[in-house]
Amino acid sequence: MSAREDAGDTGPATEAVETIQREMTSFARRARAAAGRLHPELSLVSYTLLGHLEEREEAYGEDGGCRATDLAAHYALDKSTVNRQVAALERAALIERRQAPGDHRVQLLQLTDAGRRILAQVTESRRVAFRERLAPWPAEDLERFAEYLVRYNSTAAEPPSPSG
Repeated sequence: MSAREDAGDTGPATEAVETIQREMTSFARRARAAAGRLHPELSLVSYTLLGHLEEREEAYGEDGGCRATDLAAHYALDKSTVNRQVAALERAALIERRQAPGDHRVQLLQLTDAGRRILAQVTESRRVAFRERLAPWPAEDLERFAEYLVRYNSTAAEPPSPSG
């Protein structure tokens, strides 16, 4: 008897959740591996952080930078993980620190021109890879899949509900 059956969790819905969990794990592994192939010096976490900085710049202009602690909180990452990634991105001259306009004690992270170029290259490579992989899918399947991912990710940020 499996641990799932022992816990009394059986049925089609449970099997579907198990399949989703397994496939999402596989997806995450492939995404990490693909990130290394697209740009060997840019990990998936680094790519994500650069993308976040770009989104902030697009939304807020020059005031769009953010603190490393904000990145850690937003992505639920350990501060030391973010600090290592930020240090590597700074060494690669893809981001830089600047003083916050309203508080000169605060250091904001911002993309450099080189960071914007690398991010654009990697983003385009990822787009091409996704388009190639999804090319055989019918449009309605793509739309449904996109809707499901948006719904899944919108609830993923919510804290788990208490059990019992």
